Amino acid sequence: MNNTAPFKVFSGTNSRYLAEKISASIGCKLGEMNIQYFADGEFAVSYEESIRGDEVYLVQSTFPNSDNLMELLLMIDAAKRASARKIIPVIPYFGWARQDRKDKPRVSIGAKLIADMLSVAGIQRVITLDLHADQIQGFFNVPVDHLYASSIFLPHIQSLRLKDLVIASPDVGGSKRASSYAKHLGADLVLCHKSRVKANEVEGIKIIGEVKGKNVILIDDMVDTAGTITKAADIMMAEGAISVRAFASHAVLSNPAIERIEKSKLVEIYFTDSIPVKQKSDKIKILSVADLIGETIVRVNKNESISSSYLL
Repeated sequence: MNNTAPFKVFSGTNSRYLAEKISASIGCKLGEMNIQYFADGEFAVSYEESIRGDEVYLVQSTFPNSDNLMELLLMIDAAKRASARKIIPVIPYFGWARQDRKDKPRVSIGAKLIADMLSVAGIQRVITLDLHADQIQGFFNVPVDHLYASSIFLPHIQSLRLKDLVIASPDVGGSKRASSYAKHLGADLVLCHKSRVKANEVEGIKIIGEVKGKNVILIDDMVDTAGTITKAADIMMAEGAISVRAFASHAVLSNPAIERIEKSKLVEIYFTDSIPVKQKSDKIKILSVADLIGETIVRVNKNESISSSYLL
C-alpha cells in the first residue's frame, strides 16, 4: 500500500480474487497478511505491515464452510489489537442470511448471531451486497452500506436489447425485487408460486402471468441447488416463452446445480463474482462487482453518499 492512501484494503483467503480486482479498481496495493495453519486445521491471522491509526477494509465473503467466517472474525480481532482506527468488513456475500427469522419453533436466527459476532469482534461499519432479506441490516448495531447487484445487472439487461421482455421472480418472496426491475425496464411482471417438500427440494411451480411469445428474465438473489430457477425456466419454455435467462447476485451453486443448469432450458445465467465459481459452464456468465465495491469504499472513506450508485 502506498503511503498516500487514506485507507488500506486486506483480503481473506477465499475472496482474494475479488479483493485484487477491487484494489486495482481504486488504484491501491492490496495489504499484506499472513495466515498460519496448524496441523489440526486451526489457523491464526497476522498483518505483515503496520495498520496503527489506519482505516482498514477487510474483504471476505462468508459462504460455507465456516472457516471463511472464522477467518474474518480473526482478521477483525487482529486489526483491533493492532490499533486500527476504523475496521470495516466488506462482505460481498453474507452467509447464513437465510436464517433471518424463526419460521418454526426451536430454531436459531443465524443471521442475527453472525451480526452480533461481527459487532463484538470490533467493527465500525459493514459493506455488503444483496442481503437475502433487507431487514438483516437491522441486526447490526453499526451502519450497513447495502449495495445492489441491479447497479450492474440492469445496464447489461438493457444491452441485450430483448424484444417482448418480461421480468419474472422464481418465488413470491422475490416479487418486490423483480417488480423493481420490471418497473425500471418498462416490462411486465410474472411470478412463480412454488411449493417445497423441504429445503432445497421443490415439489411444484405454477406460473402467474403470461410468458407465451416473451423473452423472460428471471431475477433472484442467489442460486443454491438451482432446482427452483431451472424448473421455472423449463415450465416457461413449455408454456411458449421464446427464451429464458436468469440473473442472480450470488452463485452458491451446491451440487447438483451445475448439472441442472446445463440440462435446463436456460439460455444463460448471470452471477456476480461475490462467490468464486469453481465449476465451469458455458451457460454461466460472471459480471464483476469490483468497481461497485471499490467506488463504495472510496465514498465511505470520504464520507460521501453511496445512494447515487443505486439504479433502483
